[in-house]
Amino acid sequence: MQRTQFGAMACSIARTLDVIGEPWSPLILRDVYAGTGRFDQLQRQLGISRKVLAERLSGLVEKGILERREYSSRPPRYEYALTAKGLELCDILLVMARWGDSWLAGEAGPPVLHRHHACGEVSHVELTCSACGQSMRATDIDLLPGPGA
Repeated sequence: MQRTQFGAMACSIARTLDVIGEPWSPLILRDVYAGTGRFDQLQRQLGISRKVLAERLSGLVEKGILERREYSSRPPRYEYALTAKGLELCDILLVMARWGDSWLAGEAGPPVLHRHHACGEVSHVELTCSACGQSMRATDIDLLPGPGA
């Protein structure tokens, strides 16, 4: 069965799903963001098959989300690091984590806390308007056709 190609759709959400729309890719990004960049570490930590991990890493490198960096030349060994494009994609993961913490964490609470570098406080991500700085939620906006519609 061939997967639907979302990248050609005139929709930013569909195009993003074309990059990270299957379950393993966001988890790989999460772990690379948290400092796990070597293949064997990722495979062990995620419990993912080597074949699937190799395919996902290859796709994320091909799409410019991750880059391979050689850390040993004999034998050649590589680790994966986020590109600027990949690091910005992690902002989506922070919003997903906030939703999961709010709705799915249960009585145990969130599994990870986020400390903000600027103020040093443990906090969570808030979406704000880039023009006025006010809170921006789905109920606060109207959808209008854009130039790429």
